[in-house]
Amino acid sequence: MAQGKQETSQKPKYGAADLTVLEGLDAVRKRPGMYIGTTDTQGLMHCLWEIIDNSVDEALAGFCDRIQVTLHADGSITVEDNGRGIPVDIEPKTKLTGVEVVLTKLHAGGKFGNKAYNASGGLHGVGSSVVNALSSRLDVEVDRGGKTYRMEFHQGHPGVYMDADPAAPSPDSPFKKTRKGRPTELRVIGTYRGKHTGTRIRYWADPEIFNAGASFQYDELIDRVRQTTFLVPGLRIIVVDETIPETGDASIDDRREVDEPLDAPSASGTEAADAETTVAETTDDGAIVENATDASADDASAADTTAAADATPDDADGAAAADTPAEASLSAVPAPASHPRVQEFLHEGGVVDFVDFLSHGTPVCDVWHVTGQDTYEEETQEVDADGGLHAAMVTRRCDVDIALRWVDDYDTTIRSFVNVVETPGGGTHLDGFLASLVKQVRKNVEANARKLKVNLKDSSMRIERDDVMTGLVAVVSVRIAEPQFQGQTKDVLGTAQVKPIVTHMCDEQLGQMLSGSKRGYKEQSGRVLGKIAGEMHARVQARKTKEVTRRKNALESASMPAKLSDCQPGNDDIAELFIVEGDSALGTAKAARNSMFQALLPIRGKILNVQKASTAQILGNKECSAIIQVVGAGSGSTFDLEQARYNKIIMMTDADVDGAHIRTLLLTLFYRYMRPLVAAGHVYAAVPPLHRIALAGRHKGEYVYTYSEEELQERLAKLRAQGIDYNPDVQRYKGLGEMDADQLADTTMDPRTRTLRRIRLEDAAHASQIFELLMGDDVPPRRQFIIDNAEDFDRSNIDA
Repeated sequence: MAQGKQETSQKPKYGAADLTVLEGLDAVRKRPGMYIGTTDTQGLMHCLWEIIDNSVDEALAGFCDRIQVTLHADGSITVEDNGRGIPVDIEPKTKLTGVEVVLTKLHAGGKFGNKAYNASGGLHGVGSSVVNALSSRLDVEVDRGGKTYRMEFHQGHPGVYMDADPAAPSPDSPFKKTRKGRPTELRVIGTYRGKHTGTRIRYWADPEIFNAGASFQYDELIDRVRQTTFLVPGLRIIVVDETIPETGDASIDDRREVDEPLDAPSASGTEAADAETTVAETTDDGAIVENATDASADDASAADTTAAADATPDDADGAAAADTPAEASLSAVPAPASHPRVQEFLHEGGVVDFVDFLSHGTPVCDVWHVTGQDTYEEETQEVDADGGLHAAMVTRRCDVDIALRWVDDYDTTIRSFVNVVETPGGGTHLDGFLASLVKQVRKNVEANARKLKVNLKDSSMRIERDDVMTGLVAVVSVRIAEPQFQGQTKDVLGTAQVKPIVTHMCDEQLGQMLSGSKRGYKEQSGRVLGKIAGEMHARVQARKTKEVTRRKNALESASMPAKLSDCQPGNDDIAELFIVEGDSALGTAKAARNSMFQALLPIRGKILNVQKASTAQILGNKECSAIIQVVGAGSGSTFDLEQARYNKIIMMTDADVDGAHIRTLLLTLFYRYMRPLVAAGHVYAAVPPLHRIALAGRHKGEYVYTYSEEELQERLAKLRAQGIDYNPDVQRYKGLGEMDADQLADTTMDPRTRTLRRIRLEDAAHASQIFELLMGDDVPPRRQFIIDNAEDFDRSNIDA
């Protein structure tokens, strides 16, 4: 028994024999979520995007202008393009054909060497091979050099299917797998005349991989296809749903029977003619042609997308897909739904048409277009002749394509893209656009302030981003080589060099549009600026209404001191409370202040030293309790900074020793009982002058203010050296009450000309010791501190 117990308690051995090496695409099948996110509907659609995006990349490179997506009744999908075709020659390093490399090797393709593609949506080189690995069957045909090549795969492995009926291929047909080390199974199945090239990929999603509930989303495909044709002007994409019966004799694709290039008309002559002159019109075979070209292009760019959208109901296949049995869940097309058999998309207008399609509501202006290109330098890893990587500085090209307009609505619609890939999280391209847009709008609103009834002296009347964004519809698209994304999902563009390029381009072009200097934009810019200014006025008024209610509640809960001269409600985010020393200064301050946002609370002389007082004494003190009540945020541990009624608390005392003492007492109150105000930087000390020098001669009517005796003597000496006359009777202010209203406003209260000293709380422990030392009950340490530091006294440190 003891021996048996000992054996079972031994830990299992772990050695090299326990390691599993997954070769080729087996790793993809083992962990599909690493490559397509999920194995549900989202992953199923992701596979389709990977194949379509490869064809779109050919279009971006300028080698493809037609893509056809066919949804077969057996659940398979074919994506066909007239691009250059996957290379069929031997890749030197692997000794495999280009077709097999692309479809069986991860991180392999033409998007790593900066030669085949200047800009592409697929970057990682895993798209086609991952789809191949997750398919029960994948067939590929390539047209190149007058020959048609074909290759077949089962779960990512090359081989040959022996279909009983070649016209009805099936993943259940017998499959002969190519043995390792044997020649590739890429074979020539036919020849053709002409110079056309292209690729056709048909695949069956593997039910062993995807969840039983995974279903194909037809509407999502249509939305993505439409979006792509907006972003790649001139690219025609046709979607054919073979589960919808034909109602006419037209054939969508008879290229294989007749020797025509792939971009030949895809319907009968009558139907093709109709497609050139009619926008979003239903053809004889049930097709919806979404077109904006030829004779009708100028008049139809706005109408085509709307008609096609109306022809595709949002709930076309949702209910049918939900009831699909588990064994049929991977069918590419659910039960026949109320959508056409064929839909065709082509938009020559690009992002301009896209914005027009996205716009809902009455347009405030036409669609504005910002476009151009620039270059930037970037360090990257390049592949050398031996296949190794080395760092190199390369010059990149950045193509910018932006369209925008404002509509009479409240919603904001902004879509951003990089190489046709949508970036829902934005990134540097969107940041550059918005930064420029807000800056240019503010600049032109300020230039037309009187016309727009904007008071530039009122800081609340400042255009904010939300004002600009209200009713804005915009599409921001850039094309760059090897973009850097933040994360695997490509949600956010991280290439820093793109932002200044977009900003500079928008500054120049949007600036001309908003200023009206560009021909045809003066009236439109007036309407746009008027709308944005109107949004700003509405926002300010809404905030004032809210603050009136808030202030009313605060006043009702506890009546404010009678001596408080409050500011107007609705300006809490900029409101200032001046704590003024003495009634004489209060009278001058009332005439000097801006009552829109400046409130006054007078105090009589030196308040209670709260460092020595108890809580009961503080609350019973008339001056201290008034300050706490007026600030309105409580005191001590119950202090709530969010409830403070003022953004700035400004101590305005005389520029003498008594004034400094009063400031110290006030700071003690704020530090001990309203410390968050100090910590957040909301407490300030005003800096009133001590002297006024009246200039004479040709400078008569001008004044110079100084703030200390030393500064006075230096300034007088400087005036004499410059030969500037002045009245030798220099005015010395004994207190704030000796200034008239204009002088007090110019020197101490007007935000445009005053100087404030912010009180900071850098080290709470040290500050607490200093307050206790200077304001506490223990006199000897304070006396010694004064003796020790008398010689190093610096007047400017009083409020430091």
